This record gives sequence, structure tokens and C-alpha cells, in this order.
Amino acid sequence: MVLLNRIYTRTGDDGTTALGSGERRPKYDLRVEAYGTVDEANAAIGVVRLHLKELPELDRMLGLIQNDLFDLGADLAVPQREGKAERLRVLSSQVERLERDIDALNEHLAPLTSFILPGGTPAAAYLHVARTICRRAERVMVELAAKPDEPVSDAAIHYVNRLSDLLFVAARAANGNGAADVLWVPSVDGLSDATVSQVDGLPVFLPRSSLRTTQEMT
Repeated sequence: MVLLNRIYTRTGDDGTTALGSGERRPKYDLRVEAYGTVDEANAAIGVVRLHLKELPELDRMLGLIQNDLFDLGADLAVPQREGKAERLRVLSSQVERLERDIDALNEHLAPLTSFILPGGTPAAAYLHVARTICRRAERVMVELAAKPDEPVSDAAIHYVNRLSDLLFVAARAANGNGAADVLWVPSVDGLSDATVSQVDGLPVFLPRSSLRTTQEMT
């Protein structure tokens, strides 16, 4: 049970905050940055849901994801330590549910022929905002996991990776299953016979025969 009967405590006035374990860290600490960025992604998804009146199944998926992201924040806020009682952790079953939802959404999408610009419907545009925040959360979590004595579970990293994939296909679903996608038209001379894909957020020119979707590459 969560009980919040007082919003301000003044304990953070010195520039520190408490992890779920009670340990105090500077507010610029990488672990705090990790679960703070997850919170930011959750807020962005909340904005998306304001625009999904006509897409109730997608709204349902995102409602479950918002709850998952609270699990993920709680997971990150309590570093796993040997000999300590286990706390709430992201589960592999949550990752598997995302994969099923990705497959279900992707089944109805028109094939990609170019890199997609964020835009189209309001829901799709906001889904791309959420996707880029999610990618940032993943980068912070991976950096945190590489530090000594800063455990981050495999399931947590897998979850945030799959989530950015889901948000990408969800944006296409919100654009009429790809019909309203805004395609990038490269302004570079001599690329009329090339297509473009993306690796970790950066455009990559490819022969048209080797096109793969932007999110499937990561």
C-alpha cells in the first residue's frame, strides 16, 4: 500500500534524494537519472492516451505499459544487493507481453519504404516523443549497468528496449496503420536509388533492396 499524505518534506533541499532502499544520492546521480527518465517516458505516454479515443485497444496496451513503468522505476530505485530482501522487479513475462503486442500491431502495418519523420496524427507525433525519451532511458540504464556495484537487471533493460520498438509501431498504427506516415525525402544529390534506415537514432543510407525497418535494427 502506498500512502502519500505529505508532498513536500524538505529532505531534498540539500540536493540529494533517497533511493527506495533509503540510501541517499545526489539528484544528478545516474541511477536517479535512469528512473527519472523512465518517469518522463511515462508522462509522455499519458499525453498520448489523451488522443486515443478512436483506438481503444492501443489505449489499453499503453495503460498496462504505464503501470509497468512504475514497476521499472521501483526496480531501478532499489539496487539489488546480495543478502537483502528482494523487492519489486520487472519480469521477463512483461517483456514477452510487449513482444506479443508489437507483433499484433505490426501485422496490420503497411510496408516501410523510407525513414519516417515524427508526425501525422497528434497521437503518432506524441508516440514518437515518448519513443525518443524511452531510447534515452535505455542509454542511461545501460550506462548505469556498466558501472561497478550498480546492478540493473537484464529484464529491465530488455523491457525498455522493446518498449521503444512498440512505441514506433504504435505510432504507425495511430497513423492509419502507416497510411498517414510522413516519409523522409533525403535532400542529398545522387541518392535517388538509395533508401534510408536507422541505427540508434542515426540515418543510414542503404541500397533499396536491403531496407529494414528503423526499429528492427536495434
